[in-house]
Amino acid sequence: MSSPSVRTLTAWGRSSSSNSHYHAPETVAALQELFLRAIGTENGARAHGFIARGYGRSYGDQCLNNAGTVVATTRLTGIRQFDATTGVIECEAGVSFAQLTELGLPSGWLPAVCPGTSYVSMGGALANDVHGKNQQHAGTFSQHVHWFDLLLPSGELTRVSRESHGDLFRATVSGIGLTGIIVAVQMQLQRLPSNAFRMTESRIPSLDAFLEMLPEASERNHYAVGWIDALTSGKHMGRGVMEVAEHAETGVAVARRRQFDWPVDCPGWMLNRASIGAFNAAYYHRVPKRGRSRAIHAAQFLYPLDAIHNWNRLYGKHGVYQFQCAMPFDESRKAIAAIMQQTVASHRASFLAVIKCMGRPGEGLLSFSRSGFSLALDFPRGPESLALVHRLHDIVLHHGGAVYLAKDACLTPDQFHAMYPSASEFRAILDRLDPARVMQSDMARRVGLR
Repeated sequence: MSSPSVRTLTAWGRSSSSNSHYHAPETVAALQELFLRAIGTENGARAHGFIARGYGRSYGDQCLNNAGTVVATTRLTGIRQFDATTGVIECEAGVSFAQLTELGLPSGWLPAVCPGTSYVSMGGALANDVHGKNQQHAGTFSQHVHWFDLLLPSGELTRVSRESHGDLFRATVSGIGLTGIIVAVQMQLQRLPSNAFRMTESRIPSLDAFLEMLPEASERNHYAVGWIDALTSGKHMGRGVMEVAEHAETGVAVARRRQFDWPVDCPGWMLNRASIGAFNAAYYHRVPKRGRSRAIHAAQFLYPLDAIHNWNRLYGKHGVYQFQCAMPFDESRKAIAAIMQQTVASHRASFLAVIKCMGRPGEGLLSFSRSGFSLALDFPRGPESLALVHRLHDIVLHHGGAVYLAKDACLTPDQFHAMYPSASEFRAILDRLDPARVMQSDMARRVGLR
């Protein structure tokens, strides 16, 4: 069993940090032993509870637990079974998308749903019911999961599926780690004809054009996403670049991908309207007016955030708030226009502004995905940005949308419960499953689930 230590753990957005008892067990048996020993005592570790942590890519305080215990799953990386004929894989919860891509792609298999970074664990993907650029066609991560093994708050290890424990399945999927610790997953991978995608990039002149063109592009193509210039105003507000892609029949050479390591925290004065405006203009104009198409390695297309290691340092030592919302289609035009107007007027610079269409709702009680548009924006952390994010939350609520918990660091209890009407059912399941409140996190306490 791993030796405990007290560590200061930080969210990926660097907007939150906590001091916690930290364990990194190497086996499921060691994890269960640790868990049973702790819940059988009245020590501080039990009083402040447990939360699991994978590779720490959630932006807010979801995998933080101040004065409590954090259990890292990053050593639980065993591949138990992989059938290269059917694409069914059984693996431990600490296995990352990077590991599955390296294992499966040479034989033509990849996870059916991939987030924007490969440094996400299977447990984290399930606990957030993540989505990718193919959400309209493939749905969310959980929809390709057959079952998972869950270490319950009681210390019992149980296998959970839609058929055997349907309510626990729906609560754990998107349940931000509060139903127990996911230790293993069985899922169906998707078959690919090669290691490459055929990607087409097009300039989109305005937000109105994006909202008109992206749904059709998402229907026609398996993958579709848009990058938006979040600083441009007037008739060009919301201009950007749309990327669509299909699986390529012919592969590309497997070259070692160069990853730039961002070495230091950017000083605050570097992030201003002029510098980010120049970057955004260059990024927009790098695509010819007529557009362009090329073959691209699957990992390069699926995991764009991996191109720069430690890219979260770009926003400086104070960190970043990421705001990601989903809006129903019939409210999207007004809502997204209002969000962009607030963002442009605030002069709060944002490198990352991403828009996607979503179709199939997630299975979890707290699943973020729903039919409509998704919009993600980054803001340097600070009081002005926090006030802006809360104004954006008000817009989302007014138009019947929700904020993605994997990215959130700012929701209040009232906002959370208004955005997630199934939260009351989720909490009722938690109360039955975990009356002693063994599972805890800073996020759970912040939004009123603990």
